[in-house]
Amino acid sequence: MNTRNLLILLSLFISTVLFAQRPDAKKITISGKVIEKGSNQPLEYATVVFENIKTKQLSGGITDENGGFKFDITAGTYIARSEFISFKNVAIAQREYTNDTNLGVISMEADAAMLDDVVVIAERSTVEIKLDKRVYNVGKDMIVKGGTISDVLDNVPSVTVDAEGNVALRGNENVKILIDGKPSGLAGINIADALKLLPAESVEKVEVITNPSARYDAEGGGGIINIVLRKGKANGVNGSLMVNAGDPETYGASVNLNKKSDDYNLFSNFGYNDRTNPGNTIIDAEYFNNDGTTSSFVNERRKNNRNSKGYNANFGIDLSLSNSLTWTNALTFRESDGKNLDEVFAYNFNEIKNPTFVKNRVNDQKSDDFSIEYSSNFTKKFKKDDHKLTVDVAISQNRDNQFATIYDQILGNSASLNTQGTTNQSKQQRNLFQADYVLPLGEKGRFETGYRGNFSNNLTDFQVSPTSDYSSKLEYVEGVNALYAQYGSKIDKFSYFLGVRFEDSKIEVNSITKNEYNTKKYNNFFPSATLNYEFSETSSTSLSYSKRINRPRGFFLNPVSSLSSDINIFQGNPDLDPSLTNAFDLGYLKRWNKLTFNTSAYINITDDSFQFIRKESGRFVGAVDAIPADPNIPGDTGTPAEQGIPVILSTPINLSKELRAGFEFNLNYTPYKWWRLNGNFNLYRNETQGNYAYENYLGDIITQNFDNVALSWFARVSSKVTLPYKIDWQTNGSYSAPQTTAQGKILGSASMNLAFSKDILKDKGTIALNVSDVFNSRKRIMDTTIENVFSSHSEMQWRSRQIMMSFTYRFNKKKTDRERPQRRDDGGGEGDFMG
Repeated sequence: MNTRNLLILLSLFISTVLFAQRPDAKKITISGKVIEKGSNQPLEYATVVFENIKTKQLSGGITDENGGFKFDITAGTYIARSEFISFKNVAIAQREYTNDTNLGVISMEADAAMLDDVVVIAERSTVEIKLDKRVYNVGKDMIVKGGTISDVLDNVPSVTVDAEGNVALRGNENVKILIDGKPSGLAGINIADALKLLPAESVEKVEVITNPSARYDAEGGGGIINIVLRKGKANGVNGSLMVNAGDPETYGASVNLNKKSDDYNLFSNFGYNDRTNPGNTIIDAEYFNNDGTTSSFVNERRKNNRNSKGYNANFGIDLSLSNSLTWTNALTFRESDGKNLDEVFAYNFNEIKNPTFVKNRVNDQKSDDFSIEYSSNFTKKFKKDDHKLTVDVAISQNRDNQFATIYDQILGNSASLNTQGTTNQSKQQRNLFQADYVLPLGEKGRFETGYRGNFSNNLTDFQVSPTSDYSSKLEYVEGVNALYAQYGSKIDKFSYFLGVRFEDSKIEVNSITKNEYNTKKYNNFFPSATLNYEFSETSSTSLSYSKRINRPRGFFLNPVSSLSSDINIFQGNPDLDPSLTNAFDLGYLKRWNKLTFNTSAYINITDDSFQFIRKESGRFVGAVDAIPADPNIPGDTGTPAEQGIPVILSTPINLSKELRAGFEFNLNYTPYKWWRLNGNFNLYRNETQGNYAYENYLGDIITQNFDNVALSWFARVSSKVTLPYKIDWQTNGSYSAPQTTAQGKILGSASMNLAFSKDILKDKGTIALNVSDVFNSRKRIMDTTIENVFSSHSEMQWRSRQIMMSFTYRFNKKKTDRERPQRRDDGGGEGDFMG
């Protein structure tokens, strides 16, 4: 409920008390019903206000779930009006009321100028632009029907998801992902993999916070992405059912159920999916001798046929223990089984590109993953508005097991068959404790303070049989205790928010295989500041600063996670240090009748930034032992040893400095009622500085210079059109421009998604068809060169074009049903207190 309605209710309460002191006054009853003009749907929580002409006292009430209202007033002469957020006020002419009166049906018309702020599942904007963050509402986006959270994020302004599932904000992959405002064990150890399994239907909205305040976790140099899971809020029993099927072969179903009363709110959602994601990779590499001449060529062709089956379930209850105390409990499960037949053909050529042999490597992978999380929240509200205390506890466990059998042989040579087995078993335990206190001071001020304790233990055991140098058992233990305090206020059109966060960190990275134990202890202060100025009700600007940290986790540290290819291997770095970022942001927001424009210029300065490099390993594939000279053959000098093809390792390192600066803007434009446009453009410059030295197989020290300046840009446009017969048509197009790296170049990539939907069964059902990656062009294309070692061109497509059909049925609620604003704080920021 917005502030205006709270003031009206307060006035109504005072008026009621005053009237109660006048027993001689005649009381009469006013009743009626409020509906939405056009759809004739009832408007719940609309306000009907009566103002006495003589005394100026207010009376009135709020409509129920059927749009009805009924309240008592003192007989007299009144002017009246009906109000509802995002709708035009309806005035009721002045008249004298002497007896009980039924006003009949009051029709209210939506106000197009305010649509961006409406919490309406059916007609609200897909993207809400606010000064401190952007909110992406999933409920109205057809593109992601039947998809995953990765698909959701790939449609969010300023956010990109590459072909491997890595999430970036403004082109920066050092981003912190939260679920319901906090780190979640549901994400498991590898957040990119988890987001590709969780269904899109479980998400209500995504909040993008590019420069968070001290209230938030300091993790994430590029900002924070908060995923808010769906939670029913409408009174009574209601819910929805969604089923989908697609090609490549995909099936899924999800159910959302909710029962709400004045004392409790039961909410739940269940989902099942069976997804097939075929992908492919090509790598064309040229290898060099020490003098720079060509030694050989290898063309790799890889095909993946990933299949995952899984379910997720969420149960929760909000208990209203009193008018001021709410207790929420939730239990969430996620389990999945996966298969991936990964087949690689390596076509080998000599130095003049004549074929020599073809090697086939088949990696038959199986996996199982299970997560469980219990969370509890207490919210205590005090007498003063916005004065509250919240306490959160979350305990989670995650298990991720992967097993693979690898067959490797040279075609036509059965004796060359080699078989390997790999197991990758990971366990994670995470405990989170958090308390936040908000105290309003004066008329516009607000003080916040709190504590967060985040404790996790990850154990990863990667084994190769027969025995291999790649086997590794790694334990990662993290404990972070944090305290924060911040204060904000508003003076006329100027507002500010100043804060500081202190984090004490203890990190253990233990290589059990190598018997190496490393403990890192450090503490940091993270200041933040936000300054806002309102030129008018529709125009404002902001300047913000924050200090952030990136702690390496998961596959960044894990020495080896896969041996799908024996010549191109990713290897983590257990010795990575955290990186620190100073972030500056200057933003401007302007709203017109049909257009909302938001732009910002930003600078991120990062020390010890993470940089992925590729280097030559001392291991070789296809080596041939030397053949000594035969003394019985005159002139025979023997055959020298063939060193074979060097194994190229990809690994992250700490560089000395990264400078990132950019400019972006977002547009929400509604030229007509039947057409909406969203646009996002981001131009950025990324400069890295630093050198990296390593010892090659010959014992030589190789120094690589990573000084590099890259200029790139990204654009996305989304169009939603209502066609005849009320068919909705949505189109999303995006383009990532080329970008140079210290070891090569990432080429440009374009993609497009289409979706159509039609409401049926008197708007209780919706049928939708969407096509993801229409032109099958969504690929990560790279050129990489290491001087006197190799040069390669690679194209990686994690998932090919997909066509999906879905059907949604809503029971006991209409598509246009309004939802009451939540009492719970879903990770909202400091921008919510000023207005």
